[in-house]
Amino acid sequence: MKGYPLLNSEQKQEVISRIKDKGERVSDLAKEYNVSPKIIYGYLSRSTQGSSQILEIAKWKREKEALLKIIGELIVDQKLGKKIINRYGDK
Repeated sequence: MKGYPLLNSEQKQEVISRIKDKGERVSDLAKEYNVSPKIIYGYLSRSTQGSSQILEIAKWKREKEALLKIIGELIVDQKLGKKIINRYGDK
């Protein structure tokens, strides 16, 4: 077989679950499992009707986690009495 290997059924379910539930990126999972991202997109489209919606929700989950991390860091800085400087250097 040429090209990328395929995943077994257990791996397919794990990949789909990690995208749906944890919001992981297709490109990251493709590297981890050594498959083409197109293969994972194919699994997604066959597993559900709304694969584009799943990807959008996964993106929102990643963005939410990033924002919560930023908010947490700002709260810690505020409690420690650090002055917050914006990107232009103003206080």
